[in-house]
Amino acid sequence: MKHRIVVLGAGYAGAFAAGNLARRLSPADTEITVVNAVPDFVERMRLHQFASGRDLTPRPLTDVFAGTGVRLRVARVTGIDPESRTVAVTGETGDGRLTYDTLLYALGSFVADHGVPGVAEHAYDVTGRASAVRLRERLAELDAGGTVLVVGEGLTGIETATEFAESRPDLSVALAARGELGAWLSPKARRHLRRAFDRLGVTVHEHTDVTAVEPTRAISADGTSLAADVTVWSAGFAVHPIAAAAGLRVAETGQLIVDRTMRSVSHPDVYAAGDSAYAIGDNGRPLPMSCASAGYTNMQATGAVIARLTGREVPTVGLKYVGNHISLGQRDAIFQMVDGEARSKSWYLGGRTAAGLKAGILKGAALSIAHPTFGIPKRGRRLAAGSERGGVKAAGVRLTGAKVGGANTTA
Repeated sequence: MKHRIVVLGAGYAGAFAAGNLARRLSPADTEITVVNAVPDFVERMRLHQFASGRDLTPRPLTDVFAGTGVRLRVARVTGIDPESRTVAVTGETGDGRLTYDTLLYALGSFVADHGVPGVAEHAYDVTGRASAVRLRERLAELDAGGTVLVVGEGLTGIETATEFAESRPDLSVALAARGELGAWLSPKARRHLRRAFDRLGVTVHEHTDVTAVEPTRAISADGTSLAADVTVWSAGFAVHPIAAAAGLRVAETGQLIVDRTMRSVSHPDVYAAGDSAYAIGDNGRPLPMSCASAGYTNMQATGAVIARLTGREVPTVGLKYVGNHISLGQRDAIFQMVDGEARSKSWYLGGRTAAGLKAGILKGAALSIAHPTFGIPKRGRRLAAGSERGGVKAAGVRLTGAKVGGANTTA
């Protein structure tokens, strides 16, 4: 019986992990299924650009995984039963259950409203394709002089505000920050950020805690009214409660607590990657929710899964967070290096050079998803590995353990 690997989520972490597993494990011994709520890969790092009116190349997951041997199930995950090792899903083909031997949990995150009244009803966000489509359509309806308020001074808020201001100079764009804009940046990078906001005409409301959102305005804690034909909420992220509901050990954030190999500390047949994982980095701090963290954690998780299935030593992938890369429209950006304590270093890179570097990162991320098995021609990916050169041997791995696909696989 084949060892069944189920990957929940096909974002940056899940899609890349599935491709890596498909490349390095033989189809003669493993069966890989990816479950994703939508049929296309979503370039989340570029959704603010899409909302501003820029087009993104569609990437159907059927094309992404064509020829890899990875099975795609377009459905929503509704529950996990770790005792029976099953996942409950619902989709266009109806409800169902998938059985796994190894589960890779990579459901990602979504916008956190923090219980603020009116956010769910009146605000927009750029954490998902559907919400970005709604925002894109609403912005297209705004006439010159319309007002857009971005709430949140983190990376998403800064990138969204500057992108909108550059692409729609006819609109009045503002950002509400709970603290000081760019307070976590080095002094020079902070000055660069403020110059960019001034150049683009973005109004900044510092030390402003938004406590309510209404159709045409937002209200701060001190009662100040901030005019907004459109309010974009980017004040943090939350994770899906499915892991907690399943009885998996989670942190206060709801993220699945994992060991150094990205393995659940409570259920050894479950791994996590991306925003869903509560992983401690090499600096002793939890990794932030970011695309960089998704890369590190999915490489560590897949490396651990493959090693344990093949009887090899589990590799150690560095879990370092080296810095923040912030787009400021299409022609400007900031790359801020951080030290081992996650404090900003004095050195930073800015301007067109940093913008070009960020564009390269986005392009590289898209290419890694478009070619999940690292450039092996689609026609000959797992099919060639499994049939032309003899199954397990062709993939360069050997499954060990008493029974592949059962409870007695090597751990």
